[in-house]
Amino acid sequence: MMPADNHSVFTPVTFILTGFPGTEESQVSLAIPFCLMYVAVLLGNSLLLYIIATERSLHEPMYLFLSMLAAADLLLSTTTVPKMLDLFWFRAGEISFAACLTQIFFIYVSFFAESAILLAMAFDRYVAICNPLRYTTLLTKPVVGKIGLAVLTRSFCFAFPIVFLVMRMKICGNNLLPHIYCEYMTLSQLACDSITFNIWYDVTKTILVIGLDAVLIAVSYVLILRAVFQRRYQGARLKALRTCGSHICVILLYYLPTFVSFCKYQFGQIIPGSTLNLLANVYVLLLPMLNPVIYGMMTKEILKRVIKMFFRCCS
Repeated sequence: MMPADNHSVFTPVTFILTGFPGTEESQVSLAIPFCLMYVAVLLGNSLLLYIIATERSLHEPMYLFLSMLAAADLLLSTTTVPKMLDLFWFRAGEISFAACLTQIFFIYVSFFAESAILLAMAFDRYVAICNPLRYTTLLTKPVVGKIGLAVLTRSFCFAFPIVFLVMRMKICGNNLLPHIYCEYMTLSQLACDSITFNIWYDVTKTILVIGLDAVLIAVSYVLILRAVFQRRYQGARLKALRTCGSHICVILLYYLPTFVSFCKYQFGQIIPGSTLNLLANVYVLLLPMLNPVIYGMMTKEILKRVIKMFFRCCS
């Protein structure tokens, strides 16, 4: 039970997700596209993982990193969307403190993991295009496995402090969360104590981790594009650009919503809150849905096997 006094301090057993402010009347209609997108996320990423796992010719670093990205996408969407649909369809916004903490933890694990995987994919393309003779010796399967372990370790190391900060918070006034899932900064705004350190940690990790990844990715692709345009044969240029094109599309789709999410607390008074929330959380569904489509359409080897599987199923 929530205390009657709006200024009393308590540790809530449950929170109430209220959805995006200003969209209460349209939540049922929002559930339909969100549900369809979630089904597409499950089917697309599961198919991608199945194709890479069953085709031995795809057991190469680029496709192994792609399978890691698909797994991170599935984790991100499955952590948030089922409860989101429960809220939209059945107005069931109640979520336990443990479940809320679990959501926050796995959202950040997948968030940090995706950034690191995109960096690993950029490095993979850099070596393949700028130093092809050393590609097979530099990016062996054991090295790829160690990179995957490093990605997971880094993600857990940055996500655990967030769990600790949430657990030590004392909540004031109410347990209503104006969101569609448990978000760290939204929850922090319910705290009685100063959240200066919470904000400092959120800004620091975003700048140092995500910002550094983005800079290294940008440098990698600048070097890649320079190497591509120095090639004499147009066919080689087109092949390299096509391979990198899908990566660049995904990188832009990942970092643009991240930037909006980072800035939404700064510009919340200028832009409507519902618009900012929808933009800031688009990566929860849109990016995991588009990743398999982008890589399936722009990567010839995957597209070929999808078509082959389709005709096999139809025959």
